[in-house]
Amino acid sequence: MIPFIGLIFGIIIGAVWNINIPEKFSPYMSVAILACLDSVFGAIRASLSKNFKVDIFISGFFGNSVLAAALAYLGDKMGVPIYLAAVIVFGGRVFDNFAIIRRQLLEKAKSK
Repeated sequence: MIPFIGLIFGIIIGAVWNINIPEKFSPYMSVAILACLDSVFGAIRASLSKNFKVDIFISGFFGNSVLAAALAYLGDKMGVPIYLAAVIVFGGRVFDNFAIIRRQLLEKAKSK
């Protein structure tokens, strides 16, 4: 439940405050945000499975986002679009986690 509340809180803050990110940082931020979303969806999935651990969520949230942004930066400096690998991996994981969350919620709804 904590990750879901954090996601809603983040969406509200993003909608209320006008935060502009310079265009040169947008590839790094987009990959970092995708990595954070992966962590949030993974945490919601773990919460539904009753094995959510805050320390794993926090370390994954910040660790994945920093690593993804750093790899995107490194790839940019080398002239190789490494950020695409992060987009594919994290994007796939977000959809996988969403599918599992959806199935778990449907199974809980059917059992009631």
